[in-house]
Amino acid sequence: MLNVAMLSKWHVHAEDYARKLQSHGNVKLAAVWDEQPERGREWAARLGADFEADLDKLLRREDIDGVVVDAPTSMHADVMVAAAEAGKHIFTEKAMALTVEECNRISAAVRKAGVKFCISFPARTRPHQLFAKQLIDDHVLGDVTLLRIRNGHDGALNNWLPDYWYDEKQTGGGAMMDLGCHPMYLASWMLGQPKRITSMFHYFTHRAVEDNAQCSIEFVNNAVALVETSLVTYRTPSALEIYGTEGTLMISDDSVRVISKKLELPFSGWISPTQLPKEQPLPIIQWADALLDDKPMPFGLEDGTKLTELLEGAYIAHKENRTVEFK
Repeated sequence: MLNVAMLSKWHVHAEDYARKLQSHGNVKLAAVWDEQPERGREWAARLGADFEADLDKLLRREDIDGVVVDAPTSMHADVMVAAAEAGKHIFTEKAMALTVEECNRISAAVRKAGVKFCISFPARTRPHQLFAKQLIDDHVLGDVTLLRIRNGHDGALNNWLPDYWYDEKQTGGGAMMDLGCHPMYLASWMLGQPKRITSMFHYFTHRAVEDNAQCSIEFVNNAVALVETSLVTYRTPSALEIYGTEGTLMISDDSVRVISKKLELPFSGWISPTQLPKEQPLPIIQWADALLDDKPMPFGLEDGTKLTELLEGAYIAHKENRTVEFK
């Protein structure tokens, strides 16, 4: 049995993570800590877990094997460094931290302690994205010239996100720091090392952080990624488009079409695949299974740091109105 502590209910995904772990069968939610004690006590009571207002005291408990970090993103570095130093395995909601420097602090603490780390990258477990990565790796589309990814909803438009979601001190940003994480880490996974980035952020609902955002990223391999996200769009279909020198892939929700010079067919033109890669378990389940069965850990420190590198560059580009070059 894996004993897990939930570190804050701040993030909107915290409830779902708790449900997923409770349904696992071999995981016990043993304790809860929250930077807002009243919220934490109420949640712990509903989960049937202990509440501990003192984070250091909770982390000293020998019966806690791992922690799920859903605290404000601005607190991630301090919380995860403390967890690692206490010998606790870590699962964290994205983004890993607000700066690469903070990611490096976390990474150093995790490696020194020898604990396991996983960040939530659910888009990398889904059949459509796995299929796209397979086409790139197999060079079916030739050299990729342009990648476009879009992810959006109406959370700010119709006010169903919590008010603190727009507090830059806690979140570090708006739409791009939230939903934009998914297209950002997909772009990094598919195209490799970024070279430079520009941003265009907008404030449609006049909040303190952006609710509509786009970034253009050039990669070392000369491919360009257009990353689009929004909290003010109505029923936005997810979009993943890859254009290459020898083929094109178009995905919109469940519609998948591909055309390529390299596909040997009795006819030429667009095709829709009849079989996609198998969907993988969600990252939090993979984390728990990896701890229980000593399996390889998905979505690790390097993946999380690469995402923050893009996000940090995106916000600098926006705030300073310039193109940011990556080292």
